[in-house]
Parts: sequence; C-alpha cells; structure tokens
Amino acid sequence: MKRLAIFTALGLLSAVANAQVKAANDASLHAMKPVYTVPYEPMPKEEIKKVLDKVFNYLDAVTPAQMINKKTNELVNDVAKIDTNTVLQQGDFRITSYEWGVTYAAMLWAGEITGDKKYTNYTKDRFNFFANWIPAVKKLKAAGGYTGNNYPLHQPIDPKALDDAGAVCAAMIKATTMGVNNNLRPQIDVYSDWVAKKEYRLPDGTLARNRPQKNTMWLDDMYMGIPTLAQMGKLTGDKKYFDDAVNQVKLYSQRMFIKEKGIYMHGWVESMETHPEFKWARANGWALLATVELLDVLPENHEGRDFVLQQLKAHVKGLASYQSASGFWHQLLDREDSYLETSATAIYSYCIAHACNKGWLNPATYAPMAMLAWNAVATKVNDKGQVEGTCVGTGMAFDPAFYYHRPVNVFAAHGYGPVILAGAEMYKLVAKNKFKMNDSALQYEE
Repeated sequence: MKRLAIFTALGLLSAVANAQVKAANDASLHAMKPVYTVPYEPMPKEEIKKVLDKVFNYLDAVTPAQMINKKTNELVNDVAKIDTNTVLQQGDFRITSYEWGVTYAAMLWAGEITGDKKYTNYTKDRFNFFANWIPAVKKLKAAGGYTGNNYPLHQPIDPKALDDAGAVCAAMIKATTMGVNNNLRPQIDVYSDWVAKKEYRLPDGTLARNRPQKNTMWLDDMYMGIPTLAQMGKLTGDKKYFDDAVNQVKLYSQRMFIKEKGIYMHGWVESMETHPEFKWARANGWALLATVELLDVLPENHEGRDFVLQQLKAHVKGLASYQSASGFWHQLLDREDSYLETSATAIYSYCIAHACNKGWLNPATYAPMAMLAWNAVATKVNDKGQVEGTCVGTGMAFDPAFYYHRPVNVFAAHGYGPVILAGAEMYKLVAKNKFKMNDSALQYEE
C-alpha cells in the first residue's frame, strides 16, 4: 500500500508537471512565426527604394531614346541630318507604346515621391527626344521621304487607336503640368484629338471598338481613354473633358461591373444577349487605375465625383475578397486554379495605397492588403531588375482556356510601369510610419 501511495503521488506530480508544460507550450504556440510564401511584415522605405532602383537601372539601360543610321549603325544626334536611313534604335521595349505611357507617368511619380531626379529625368529626356524628332520625321514624310507606315515614330505621328494615344498623352500632360517638359503641347493636341474626337464610340458616346465583334467594349479602354480626358480637363480647364471622363465611368460600370461580385467583366458585345463574363485581372487593374487617375484631378465640386468615388470603393471591396494568401491576385480573379499574375497585383497595390494616402479609403482596412500585394510583387523583381510573372498582351475571348494559357514573360511591358507606381506609392505610405505588427498581424494604425 505504501508503494502504491508513492506511485500515485509520483503520477499526480507528473500529471501536474505535464499540464504545466502543456500550458506553457499552448502559450508559446500562439507566438510561433508561420511560414509565409511572401514576406509578412512592412517593408521599410529604404528596401522599397532598392527595388525601384533595380527596375530603373534595367529600364534605363534597355530603352534608349536615340536615332541611328540603319546602314552604318552610327548614332544620329542632329535632327538636320535625318534621312530615310534614320531609324529608332531598338531596345527591349517600344518607347512609344501605351505600356510605356504608364512607365513614363510612373517615373514622374517615383521622382516626386522619392525626391530622386533620375526617375523624373528618365521621362523628361525621352519626351524631349520625341519633341525634337517628331517634327523632323513629319517634315521628311511630307516631302515623300517615307512611304506607308514604315517610318520611325509613326505611332505618335499618326495614331490609329486608343492604344497609340491615350496612355502616353496622359503622361505628357502630367509632365507639362509638373513643369518637367514645356515643349509637348503639339503632340498632346494630336493625341488628345484622337481620344476625344476620332476613337470609335457607341451611339451613347461610349468608347468602343469593332473587334473582335462589332460594337465591342474592352474594359482596358477605361484606362486608354479616361486619364487623357481627365488630364485635358486639368490642362485646359474645360469642363467638357471632365464630363466625358465621368460619363465613361458610368457607361462602362452600367454594362460591365458585376455588382454582386464587385469586379468587372473583361468584354461586352452589343449584339450578345449574354456577355462573356471573364474577370481578367489586368483589365480590372486598368479600370481601377483609370478611376484613381480621374479622382486625382476631378474637381471636388463636380457633380459626378461622388459616383466615381463610390465606384472606386465598390471595386476595391470586391477585389479584396479575391486576394490570395500569397498577396497576388489570379489571372482570372474568381478562378483560383488560374495562375497568379504580377502586373495586376502591382496595379492594385498602387491604387489601393494611393487611395489610402488620399483619404478615399480607410487605411486601417486596406493598407495591409496593399502592403501584402507589394511584398508579393517585390519577389518578382529579379537580380537584373526585370519583372517576372506578367501576362503578355491579351485581347478578349469567349472561353476560359484563352486566359488560362496566356504566356508570362519578363519582356511583357505591362508590368514595369505598375511596379514603379506601386513602389513609389508604398514608399509614401510607409513613410507615415503607421504599419505595425500587432499580435503577429500586419496592421495599420490610424
């Protein structure tokens, strides 16, 4: 009996000890650091700047603004020496494309936010190149020196679509109003005339296309058109541009915004009773970016401002429900088996952070989402400064396979401007020093 009592006492002591250890383990388990697929913490602005610099250094090296003689490969620096052998020196990207319009605007913003003039000068130098060489090419073409469309700088000289005009025009107006360039107005007028007067429209005034079907709306065109209209309103003070821009948001939202999901479909075709509701991520990014760009310059007392602001809030709320655990969004937003895509994630990061900085969105609610997205995007900037994981140029389609299998490539130009925009805006957001790790959670304190 005495031995049994001893064993019983020892058993009780062991049980108590085990309970104490278990209690201690339970307490420590709560503080264990999870294994996240992307960094889960606020990125310091110094680290953000390193990512921006890496991308800048790559782009500055591979996007020359230079004419050469195609026969001798010699540089042509004097516009007076232009002849039919004078061509644009090729780089990794087309410096007159709409993707580069986004990049020019992004460089201006990065320069303003960080105070580093190399970003500003990137855009300034290339826009001065356009201002110097476009008149010379026009003159030679008018004299019969060039035939057809096989001549340098043909996109800005003779735009044929919103893609040729809208994004670069908006960036040129920004450069002008910021005082960066003062010689762009002739080209701004060419571009803005196309957007406002020459682009095809539906009878109610909606910017539209006749491909792939007649009277088709592409969500992308919110960005290809609205920022130019908005910036022209700011440049000229003419309310008609603001009215047109607000009306485009209304017309696109009425037809293409899916209220119960809080996101847009990619395409709308007038002749179809049922429209193809593929929620392509980057097109939603263009729509969100267009909305933000409009709010940036739309007068506070404009009668359409509240509608545009509420549309922004509805769209961001919808997008929030589709962000993945890695911080990225999927190529098709509502299909988790489609791949994670970089350019759309970067656009959302910029727009959400910008809206938080502007006070349009509650940063306590949305700033952590923007930071998570930026942390994800930063993992896609490789050692060369190239942006990985960006979907290549994409038309609209009527089946899922098309979107699922669009290639990704570091030479997809669509990723670079958005990454610079996102980095610059996150740099501004973290400078407020309000991101905190609270009970292991990334939070933003008002």
